Order: sequence, then C-alpha cells, then structure tokens
Amino acid sequence: MQISKQTARRFVLGRQGLWPGRRWAGLQGVHDALTACEAVQMDPLNVTARSQDIALWGRVLDYQPEYLHTALYDDRAFFEYGGAIFVYPIAERPYWRHHMARQHGEAARRGIAPEVLDQVRTALRERGPLGNRDFTGNVRVDSYRGRKDTGPALFHLWLTGETVIHHRRRFERVYDLSERVLPPNMLGTALEAEAEAHFARKAVAFMGLIGERAWANRVANALQRRFAREEAADWLNRLLQEGVLVQIAIEGSKDDWYALAEDLPLLETLEAGAIPDAWLPLGPTTEEEAIFLAPLDIVSARGRAAQLFDFDYVWEVYKPVEKRRWGYYTLPILWGDRLVARFDPKLDRKSGTLEIKGFWLEDSIAADNADFIEALANGWRRFAALIGAQQFTLDGVADEALRRRIAKAL
Repeated sequence: MQISKQTARRFVLGRQGLWPGRRWAGLQGVHDALTACEAVQMDPLNVTARSQDIALWGRVLDYQPEYLHTALYDDRAFFEYGGAIFVYPIAERPYWRHHMARQHGEAARRGIAPEVLDQVRTALRERGPLGNRDFTGNVRVDSYRGRKDTGPALFHLWLTGETVIHHRRRFERVYDLSERVLPPNMLGTALEAEAEAHFARKAVAFMGLIGERAWANRVANALQRRFAREEAADWLNRLLQEGVLVQIAIEGSKDDWYALAEDLPLLETLEAGAIPDAWLPLGPTTEEEAIFLAPLDIVSARGRAAQLFDFDYVWEVYKPVEKRRWGYYTLPILWGDRLVARFDPKLDRKSGTLEIKGFWLEDSIAADNADFIEALANGWRRFAALIGAQQFTLDGVADEALRRRIAKAL
C-alpha cells in the first residue's frame, strides 16, 4: 500500500492516541492508553511534570499522576521494566521472562558481589518492601543505580525478575519479592516461540510504522540476543506471508516500511481523508487545543520528529548549557497533525508560576494564526492544571506582538 506523508503522520499519532484529540478519560482511560500505546517510558526528572505524566496527559482527558500510580501499584495491571524503564501491560510479563533470564549472568560484569545479593534477598524476605535508602552501613559505590552497593544489587534482582517495584516513594523504587506481589500466572515463562512472536508483533504495534533495521533492533533488545540482517529479513518476509504484517510505501521515502495487517482499515480510512470512528475525541481536537509532547514520547523522540514531521527535535537536558540550541526541557507543540513550535517550560512551585523560558515557532503559518494562538492558550491552561500552576510568565516569547496576543488569549 502507498500512503502520503500526512497519512503516515496521522496514523502514528492516532495509533498512539494523540490525534485528532484525547479519546480516553480518567483512570480507566490510563489503562486503555497504556494498553493501546504498548509502552510508555518513565523518567525521574520533574521540571514541570515527569515525561510519563506529560505523555499520558496528552492522551487522557483530565489525567492526574495518581492514576498511573494506581494502575501500576494498586491495580497491578501494568509493570515497569528495563534499563530504559518502560511501563508494559502485566499480561506481557511471561514473555519478558526470557529477557530476565539472560540477566542472571550479568551480576559479575556489573561488579555486584554475591554476598550483597544474598543480603538484599534476605532483607526483603524478612523485612518486606525496601528501597536502597532502607539499607545502612553498606559500602559506598559510584553507580547510577545508587550510592551504596545495595543499589545496583536491588536493580539487578529487579532485572532478573526476582523482584518487582512494589511502589515508589518520592519516585524512589521500593522493591519486593515477585512471588509476594504477583499472581502465580505472572511468575511463569512463556514458550520461547511465543515470546518471539509477541515481540515481533509488538515492535510494529509500538511504532505504528517501522523500518527493517529499527524492527530488528527492537526485537533483538527484547529477546536479548543478536541476529544477522539476513535472519531479520527472512523473519519479516515470513510475517508478510503469514498475513501478520503488510509492506507500506510512504511518499518521499525510499525505505521499506511495515505495519500490522490489522491496521490496514485505519490506513485506508486516513488515506481517504477521513478519521476512524474509534479515534473520535472525547474533548477538544488538537486543532482546538494544542498538545505538548513528552521528551521521551515515541512519536517524536530519537529522531522520529524529523522523520515524521520534518521537525528537528533533540532533548537537550543532558547537554552542556553552551551546546543547547533551545532549552533545558524543551517540548514540541502539536497543533492539528503538525509540530509547529516548541517551548522551554519551568514550574516555580513556590509561586505556582508556569514560566515560559523560551518559545520558538517552526511554522510561519502559525505565527499570525488566531486559531493557533487560541489552541496554544487552551493547551497551556490545561497543562497548568496538571502541574498546579495558577499563573504564567511569557518572558521567553521574544516577539512582543506575539507575546501580547498569547497573554490576551490566556
């Protein structure tokens, strides 16, 4: 099937629940969004809100961060996993057990002493859920996973599946033994062939549209094994022949793209210029209210903004100040089905002020468009409600006339 670039863009956005507007709501909406999106990446940094909360705010009407906490730790419908921590449906855990099993031999490479692992296991068994700060008197280490040797040990036992995150305490992970938290059917391991089939499909479902190399990298990471390009090509061809995938040609791209065969009706509807019935929003559309994409959102992170939107986006939070083009926590602005601008926000929690420290328009059409100004103001108001801000400062909007127009709309 051949599709336009606009169809490709709308399909990826819509499959992720970001266009044409929020179609989920409340706690149940968080469950629905996390299931439909396949995975949402977690990050601890909280400049205004954490990346995962911004991602869900853009998909779930009237989202509140406590909904994610409830879904993870009270309902146990989802679980966190991986070095780059993602949230997955709990039903997937038996497939991830293959990934977990391959982590057992990594303790020595990570410099974790067997006696420390035994200490942590015993403490969890005897004392219940624990975080790294609950251990005292241990050897200090220089590790991203904690300043005591129990930190890497806790993280390792979590990667192997011996433990789960019981809850978070000021975002610090508190672990417990998996057998005490999860039902028996979530402790087992799926057949390897079932896991391979699951991750082969999931890589496509998560990205919406995916190329061969990206597909191979994602499946290899999930299964924790390498395979040659020839094997990847053979595997994809088999999935095409079995009717699991379809090949897609995107306007202006020389690459081969793949989508799930079950998504063909969505692609056909979009290519005809219509919106799928299942995607009709519960609230305002993205034309009426702009949405701000999270730094780690799959539709724009890791080069996808350039690929889908011709929008150059790099999260610059880890760059030295002198090397930043934009700002510390800059977020892309989605209006309609395009990324038209970006802004660098900061929350002054003491005064309850959302500070717009930088604002950059990409699309000249948006600059003088009253509808965009109104949509931007609507988006900022809803964002302020999420983070508890009561007022705004617009010092980062350099154009004085534009600043006045936004201030009036707010």
